[in-house]
Amino acid sequence: MPLELARHHAAVQRRANDSARLVLRGIALNAGLAAVKFAGGIFGHTYALIADGAESLLDILSSSLVWAGFRVAAQPPDADHPYGHGKAEPLAALAVALFIFLVAGWIAVHAVHEIITPHQGPAWWTLLVLAGVIITKLWFSRRMGVAGEEAGSTALGVEALHHWADAMTSAAAFVGISIAL
Repeated sequence: MPLELARHHAAVQRRANDSARLVLRGIALNAGLAAVKFAGGIFGHTYALIADGAESLLDILSSSLVWAGFRVAAQPPDADHPYGHGKAEPLAALAVALFIFLVAGWIAVHAVHEIITPHQGPAWWTLLVLAGVIITKLWFSRRMGVAGEEAGSTALGVEALHHWADAMTSAAAFVGISIAL
């Protein structure tokens, strides 16, 4: 293997491994936020937070797809892939984008059901929970976006946008709970 190609593969492998570690941090963040959202939704009587928690669990699944894409991209070239496995990363980004659209439809259907079903109003402190979630997700989105730009990674860019979109859905829940209160 020519020296230039070996250096390229080493750089791809290093970038994929670094990116995979950042995605794992995002998975851990989503797991913690899901627990907070579920607890806030159940004890605060608000389906918006429960739905947001369910969405965080689904985020873990989509981030796992991205993580798997980075792990495959980090594999060295072999007989079947003489130029390496770098295309696994953008394929994982595509899978996440499709997954996000499916989850959005699922949440929309359940949101309509909750709108037409009467139930107890939410607790005021659920707004504090959502404010913390929004700030945390915006911070992590920015951090992941910068890492994606530095690495030239499509998948990290998609993950950053995904975290930003999560912050916006939490902001929508914040507005909805504010109106309900």
